[in-house]
Amino acid sequence: MATKMISKVEGNVLVLEREFNAPKDLVFKAFSEAEHLKQWWGPRGWVLTVCDLDFKVGGVWHYCMKCVDENQGDFYGFESWGKGVYQDIIQDEKIEYIDYFSDAEGNESKEMPSTQTNLYFEENAGKTKLINRAVYASPEALKTVLDMGMEQGITETWDRLEEHVTSLR
Repeated sequence: MATKMISKVEGNVLVLEREFNAPKDLVFKAFSEAEHLKQWWGPRGWVLTVCDLDFKVGGVWHYCMKCVDENQGDFYGFESWGKGVYQDIIQDEKIEYIDYFSDAEGNESKEMPSTQTNLYFEENAGKTKLINRAVYASPEALKTVLDMGMEQGITETWDRLEEHVTSLR
C-alpha cells in the first residue's frame, strides 16, 4: 500500500511530504548514488539515459530522462535534461541543491524556472519521512511547473522510489 503524498503550496513554495517504509540512510543513499537514481528517478515510462553525479557540495548532477513508453503519445522518445548543483549536504539528514532544466551540454534553461530544492530525511520507527521544500522565484514560476504536470510526475517518481527502497530491504 503506497503512502499518500502530502502537497502544500505556500506562495512561491511547494512542500511535498511522504513516508517511505525504509530507514533514512537507505532513502538518502537512493538520492546520493547514481546506481540507485538510475533505478527510480523520473515518472513511470521514463528512464535515465544519462546520470553523471558528483555528489558533494559544489558538485553537479547532470541527467537525461527519456520517455520509453509508447502509450505516452507525443512524449514517447522525448528527452528531458536536468542539472542539479549541490549547495549543502548533511549525510542522512539533508540535501540542498538548485535544480535547473538544461540541455545535453549542461547549459541552464533561461525559459524554464529553476528550483531551490531542500530535501529533509526524518526517521521514525524504521520509516523515513521525506520532506521536499521547493522554492521558486515567484508564485508564477511555481504555477508554470505545476501546470506541466510536475505533481503527477513527482508522485510517480516517489512511487518508484518506494518500490526501489522496498526491494533493497
